[in-house]
Amino acid sequence: MTSQKNLSIAHAWFEAFNAHNLEKLLSLYDDEAQHFSPKLKVRHPETNGLVVGKEALRSWWQDAFNRLPTLHYKVTSLTSNSDRVFMEYIRTVEGEPEMMVAEVLEIKEEKIIASRVYHS
Repeated sequence: MTSQKNLSIAHAWFEAFNAHNLEKLLSLYDDEAQHFSPKLKVRHPETNGLVVGKEALRSWWQDAFNRLPTLHYKVTSLTSNSDRVFMEYIRTVEGEPEMMVAEVLEIKEEKIIASRVYHS
């Protein structure tokens, strides 16, 4: 896969996320994708921050979209190569301070197979 194709997946990811379009967001992921997030670890300690599979992703993001209707990500930087995209963005939620976030998407055969979130 090309670096440019992976960038297009990242752009589609932000578009779907910011529209809170859960089905479009999930369509970018492999059925057995893994997702790690510090916020997941805090809200659901039993996961140790890791969920696996689209149904677990669906549950996590649906809860976030329901709890945080103003949740929005502003891209500040995207860097890609043939198998991953490194994304930097600003997380905004009305009534909360902005947060700098970095996230890595690992991509195989045009699907996200893993994602890892890092907060500042």
